[in-house]
Amino acid sequence: MENPTNDTIKDVLQNAKTIAVVGLSDNPERTSYQISKRMQENGYQIIPVNPKVDEVLGEKAYPSLTAIDQKFDIINVFRRSEFLPDIAREAALTDANVLWAQQGVANQEAYDYLQERDFTVIMDLCIKVAHSVLIGNKQ
Repeated sequence: MENPTNDTIKDVLQNAKTIAVVGLSDNPERTSYQISKRMQENGYQIIPVNPKVDEVLGEKAYPSLTAIDQKFDIINVFRRSEFLPDIAREAALTDANVLWAQQGVANQEAYDYLQERDFTVIMDLCIKVAHSVLIGNKQ
């Protein structure tokens, strides 16, 4: 498993407008909420994907990736590594082509599956940290 180069990751972040966040919690204490809020503050539209909530960060939540009725560019995953193969199979049914698993989340089976389907796969890396380092934050 190898992440793309920093140049590729920077391109992903610069060209993306919308991030579907799998496992986004409505609890402000949770990392998924804090990171998604920061990405929202940096100009990205956030689409919460969590069957247990109706809305997060002022955005309608969806029960699954395939239930989303609008275009999204990045699938950002805040679920445990063992859930990644199922998420990868669902991701392949969408128009997105980037799956980003947060720091501490990685799965070889999911990685291989998505690579075979021309996805850009980023695992075990915090999207907020990568954005801060490669793009910088809006003030």
